[in-house]
Amino acid sequence: MILVSACLLGHKVKFSGGANTHDLLLKYNERGRFIAVCPECFAMLPCPRPAMEIQGGTGKKVLTGKAKAMDENGMDTTQYLLTGADKVLKIAEAYHAKVAILKEGSPSCGVKKIHGGNFDGKKIKGQGVTTALLQKHGITVYSEKDMTVGRLEELIAEDAKRDRI
Repeated sequence: MILVSACLLGHKVKFSGGANTHDLLLKYNERGRFIAVCPECFAMLPCPRPAMEIQGGTGKKVLTGKAKAMDENGMDTTQYLLTGADKVLKIAEAYHAKVAILKEGSPSCGVKKIHGGNFDGKKIKGQGVTTALLQKHGITVYSEKDMTVGRLEELIAEDAKRDRI
């Protein structure tokens, strides 16, 4: 199975209450190989909710206790991101998932970039907390921006092949 950020599959779980529907992923979702995940929802955060950003680093630093997450109202949301990441990892392990396709820019799911922590729209290089945890456990994580028809078909074919082994 392939983990996919639920917002990319049209679920209205984005912090603003909307979705980040990705048409290609939605089209391929019919093949039954995707598991929709939302770390923030798994951590019981509401939709909509205040925006969150990692301050003082990236998801890797949050995992080591050297950075924290705050929402735009000043509430420490670090534990929510850690809880959500842990739940996504448990799902990955239960389904023997080796690949995830997650939402770029998110404090949980960002793959190459996340918001910089100042709520000014600027992004920095780095991963969100869930991405960092999945990668730490050997799961390959792609951004939705990495997805083309060819790459997606390749990932699905590899996943199907693992099922037959």
